[in-house]
Parts: sequence; C-alpha cells; structure tokens
Amino acid sequence: MKIFYVMLLSLCSTSLFAQVLKGKISTTGDFPLADVYLQNLRSKKHAHTNEAGFFLMKDVRRGDSIRVTLLGYLPVTTVVDGFVMNISLSPANFQLNEVVVSEGINHLSSVAAVDLATSPVNSSQELLRKVPGLFIGQHAGGGKAEQLFLRGFDLDHGTDINISVDGMPVNMVSHAHGQGYADLHFLIPELVEKIDFDKGPYHADKGNLATAGYVGFQTKDRLDHNSLTLEGGKFNTFKGLGLINLVNDAKQAAYVAGSYMKTDGPFEASQDFKRLNLMGKYTRLFNNLDKLSFSVMHFNSSWLASGQIPQRAVDEGLISRFGAIDANEGGKTSRSNLNLQYDQFINESTSLKSSAFYSRYDFGLYSNFTFFLNDPVNGDQIKQQEGRNIYGLQSVLSKKYSSSAADYGMQFGAGLRADQVKDIELSHTLNRQTTLEQVQFGDVSEINAYAFLNTEIDMGKLLINPAVRLDYFNFKYIDHLNGNFAARTGKATLSPKLNFLYNQSKDLQFFLKMGKGFHSNDSRVVIAKKTQEILPAAYGADLGASWKPAPRLILNAALWYLYLQQEFVYVGDEGVIEPSGKTSRKGIDFGLRYQLNNWFFLNGDMTYNHGRALDEPEGANYIPLAPPFTFTGGLSMKDLNNFSGSIKARYLASRPANGDNSIIAKGYFITDANVNYTWKRFTFGIITENIFNRVWNETQFATESRLQNEPLPVEEIDFTPGTPFSIRANVSLSF
Repeated sequence: MKIFYVMLLSLCSTSLFAQVLKGKISTTGDFPLADVYLQNLRSKKHAHTNEAGFFLMKDVRRGDSIRVTLLGYLPVTTVVDGFVMNISLSPANFQLNEVVVSEGINHLSSVAAVDLATSPVNSSQELLRKVPGLFIGQHAGGGKAEQLFLRGFDLDHGTDINISVDGMPVNMVSHAHGQGYADLHFLIPELVEKIDFDKGPYHADKGNLATAGYVGFQTKDRLDHNSLTLEGGKFNTFKGLGLINLVNDAKQAAYVAGSYMKTDGPFEASQDFKRLNLMGKYTRLFNNLDKLSFSVMHFNSSWLASGQIPQRAVDEGLISRFGAIDANEGGKTSRSNLNLQYDQFINESTSLKSSAFYSRYDFGLYSNFTFFLNDPVNGDQIKQQEGRNIYGLQSVLSKKYSSSAADYGMQFGAGLRADQVKDIELSHTLNRQTTLEQVQFGDVSEINAYAFLNTEIDMGKLLINPAVRLDYFNFKYIDHLNGNFAARTGKATLSPKLNFLYNQSKDLQFFLKMGKGFHSNDSRVVIAKKTQEILPAAYGADLGASWKPAPRLILNAALWYLYLQQEFVYVGDEGVIEPSGKTSRKGIDFGLRYQLNNWFFLNGDMTYNHGRALDEPEGANYIPLAPPFTFTGGLSMKDLNNFSGSIKARYLASRPANGDNSIIAKGYFITDANVNYTWKRFTFGIITENIFNRVWNETQFATESRLQNEPLPVEEIDFTPGTPFSIRANVSLSF
C-alpha cells in the first residue's frame, strides 16, 4: 500500500509541476514574431516560435524562469505562473550576445541574420554576396544574370545552386543561355526580410540544382514605414525607390513598392542600362493563427554590352580596357510573378503550408564570344531567345510528437513545377537585325513532380535528421528545324539525406551532414543526345561546428567533400554539350562574426577549395575557373550618433582557366564602402565601389577567338573589366 501511495504522489507531482507551456510571442501592434528562442533556465530545454508566433515547451514547472530572445529585440526573462504565456517584445539595438548558434540543421541561419542586420544591402548582387564564399561576376552590361562561384564551382549562372524567393524558384531549367539560369534582378533588395542558405545537398525540401548549396530569400510581410529614395552618381547612374504601406494593422498588411534604375556604365560605348521593378504584397492573419499571403512582382530591363574582350586586343592597343570588339551586344528581359501562400495551423502540433505560383518570363540576348572565328565576313554574333510560362504548387504537412525519450518532428511535402518554353532559339545574327542561320529553334516542355519526407529526432543534445526525396522529370522537345519532330522521355531519382547535430549548449553545436543531390540536364540534350546522364548525382559530406566562445563572438567552420557523377554541361552559346566527367571537390570553410562594442561589428569568411576532374590524367585534370581560395570580410558601424556604414573587401584567388592550368584567370582584391547619416526623417548616404581604383577583371574565360585581321585563331583570356572607382549619393525620406 505504501508503494501505491508513493507512485500516486509521483504521478500527481509530475502533472502538477512538469507540464507543457504554450503561448504566443509578438511585438508592438500584436504582430507575431517567428524564430523567437525560448529557454528554460532550470531544465535548459528550449523552443522556437513558428510563423504565427506560437510555441510549445515541455517539462515546465511553476516558478521556472523562461528567457525569451530574438535578434533586434530586448530580451525578456519571465517566471512561469500559469501554463499559457503571451509576451510582447520591444525593438532594440542589435546585440550579438543574443544570437543562439544551436538553431537546427541549417547552421548558417544565425550568420545570415547577423549579416543582414549589421550591413543592409543596396543591390540584388549584394544579396547573393551575403552567402559566405559565394562570389558573383557580371559580364553583359548589368542586365544578364551574374556568373556565380561557390565551393570550388564555376556555377555559370546557377547550374549547381538552388535559388528561390518566397518559395518560388528563380532558376530557369533548359534556358536559352544556360542550364539553371538564375536572374535575381526582379527582387527589390530593400524588401528582403530574411535570407536562408546552406551549402551542400543536405536538405530534402531543396531539389534540382541544390548540389553546391541553396539560397532562399523571404520578402517582408509589412513595412516599418513609408519611404522615398533618390540616388545618383558616376557613369550617369540614377535610381529611384518608393515603398508605400497601404494597410498595416494587427490582422493585415499590404504594401506596394517600385524601383527604377538607369546607368551608362564605365564602358566607352554606353550600356544604356534601364530596369524597372514593381511589387505588391498582401498578408492576412486570421484568429485561428492561419496566414494568407499574396504577392505580385514585375520587372523588365534592357541594356547594351561591350562584352568579353581578348587580352591581346588591349595589349596591342586595338581597344582600351573599356572598349569593345562588337558593340552591338546586349539584350532585354522581363519577368512577372504571382505567388499565393497559405499557412494553416491545424492544432498545436500540426500545420500545413501550401503555395502556388505562376511566372511569365521573356528573354533575348545578343552575344559575340569568338568575334570572327566561324564567320570571317559577318562575325560570330549570336541571338538567344525564349518566352516561358512556369507553373508550380507545393504543400508541406508538419507534425510534432513527444515521448519521454525524445521529441519527433516530421515534414511531408509534395509539389509540381512545369516549364513551358515557346520558340527557344539559338541563331547566328548580324547587327541584331539579320538572322543568318538558325542553329536551334523549338519548344521545350519540362515537368518536375516531387515528394519528400523530412524527420527530426530530438534526444536532448543530439538531433538526428534522416530524410529522403523523390523527383520525377518528364522532358519534351519539339524541333522546329526538323519538321516539328517531337520526342519525350522521363527519369526519376531518389535522394537520401542523413544529418547529425550535437548541441553541447546553446553556444556550441557540432554537425555531421551527409546527402545526395542532383542537377538536371537541358531538355534539348536529353532528347537529342539520348544521354543516360539525365539527372547526374552529387554526393556530399560536411563535418563542422558553430561556436560562441565569448558573448559577442561567433565562429563557424566546416570540412567538406563533394563528388559529382557527371558534369555534363550544355553550352547554350554553341548548342553543343561538354561532358567533363566525374569530379571531386573538398575544402575548408571558416567564418567569424564579432561585435567590438555596441555599434561596431567585424565579419570575415575564408574558403579553401581543391577540385579535380577524375577522368583526366594528372596535370590535365584541373577544373576550369574553380577558385582555390576566397575571402570576404568587413567592418560595419550601426547607429552611432545617427551614423551607420561599412567597409567591405572581397578576394578571389587566381584560378585555372583551362584543364591543364596553362591559362590563368587572374585573381582580384576589391574594397567597397558606404556611410549614412540620419537626421529626423531623412537619411543621407554615400556609396563607393572599388575605393582604391584597382584595375581588375571581373569575369574571365579561356576562349578561342579570332579578330578580323588575324589569319589564325588564338586561345587566351577574354575578360570583362571590373568597375573602376565609382561613387553615388542618395537621400531617403521616411514617413
């Protein structure tokens, strides 16, 4: 009988003193706050809020102290009196000591939040530079998607990196210019709320092209205030930006934004670059915590380009560094997006997130990379053109379970993306006016259906994350140059993932990530060449740690390896394929974030990369344009007597431009700076680029070309010169 009473008392004690705490975290105006970190100071258990600001925390007793923190808000410590707790946080100056590094499988999420908070971006190019180790280069007058480098990859325009905005894919598959083409210029950078990124193929919700990594941008649901900005400077550069709230209360928000930019650029032949961006977004919060978001985006741009020029033409004095061999290069492009998202919170442990999008995309580009190599009379100018409709939808069901041994999380998702490309073309042209020969002309239909299961087993300090993804692709090509011959084929691939995270404390996390990813090949290659390498696989592993050895210091490091089954690359400029075979890459990533005082921040990222082609003999197995070393870093000043600003540097080491390393693409070290001063409702700013006016080549390629007076072709570096010293001034009015 005594034993019975002891057991009964124990059960009563458990129910009375160890219960589940739930509630909502919001800010002024009852706006919900996502990703708030809550820690029980007694049990060391922690929880996070979801997008509705809602949280659940186990093993909580009356009298426990709960610490609530979020970057950019004053921390709160409260004592548990009841088991429903609603807290409002107040905005405050950014403090690095509030960052928690043991967030989840994406160990770089805290780094992204720090960088975005301490050094706001001024352009869509700078958005991509927020990813440690990611370099970009422009070589077509500012309107074309940038060339990307990450983890020893020349990613071209997006072949091995998955980029999205509000869940909508940016990459264009089977694109007229290159596979995975990712033009981010439709995004207004001032509207970015959050950047989510990671390196490697370790996330089940990221599919095609997510081999070297992924970047996901999330736009703001509401604006803090209205603003108008005017900017102007060197090279006849002008920019106007307007951000206007239409509705902004606890239940709903709506805003519109517009941006217009023009510049002549530093080249002798004016770029005549023009870009218009428009966006509107509406968000509705319901009483049951459901959330509806609807956004509309549109952009169009046009430009002229001096293109890539051969080094010998500059050395011989035929042209200057900012001259052109073919001044008729350039293009125009546009994209319109509709995006609908609905987040349904079924109960305290279950939610369903659904989205659907539509994009209309048009692209036209004139280039000349080889000058007079193939046509000594008319030159080698080419036109690449397409019109595209993209449809997509996705639903993700999330469920959480608990037991005495562990907490369990599950996300099951399924979706579909369909690309319908009309009149995709590669043609030999003269002066943009005359089509001399159509090399390729047809219609592409590409459908990707997918499903994934992601699970998390939280055993306290150890989190185990097994996951799997299934993708099916259907490719169709109608060849207008071959009697409208149509062919279709399909392929499926399975991508397992397995990640381990050990959280020694909220300030120290170790991780081991392993996974398989893939990139698809161009539909025209799949159909015409009947290749079996439709979805070549990538296998990767990361071993590393995130650590806060001091309250205002964050360190992160990783050893990594990546093997690609086949870099079977479609060269859109020539309508041919370049099978480069199997490759392996390995390297070290290291990052640092340090807050020197309340207003001064230091950041730095270094990467070492070693990559080789496995099917080539020693000495001829270099991977062209794969950077062996990169560095980015800077100092940021935030809210010092109404001043803010930053100085930022980036270094890209010299790299082999061809397989035997006989041609070298020269590295560069460039420094930019900006400063802002706020007076009442006005902010005045100065933006400078290349402050030391260094001579540098932004993009470089080993190219065989021939000038008009040359009897034989020459293979050497062709390059686009980097921007010389540039300065712009701006003024903003907030109201």
